[in-house]
Amino acid sequence: MAKIECELDYVTLTNDRGIEVEGVKVSCSECGHETESFGTSSASVRRCLALLSEECPEGKRNFYVTAEGAEDD
Repeated sequence: MAKIECELDYVTLTNDRGIEVEGVKVSCSECGHETESFGTSSASVRRCLALLSEECPEGKRNFYVTAEGAEDD
């Protein structure tokens, strides 16, 4: 299991009712796979990082982190 640093971006997402809300997007620095979550809290960032591990298109189970350290809150 490798530790992979990811890029964190704060974005505007559209929910299922068509309403724009603040969210986060995390991108894997190895393959570029992206995950998004509603909200901008550390919990939203941790969810994105967990989803990267679950959804890795290469089937890897890496430990994903951000440079901002939001997953440590």
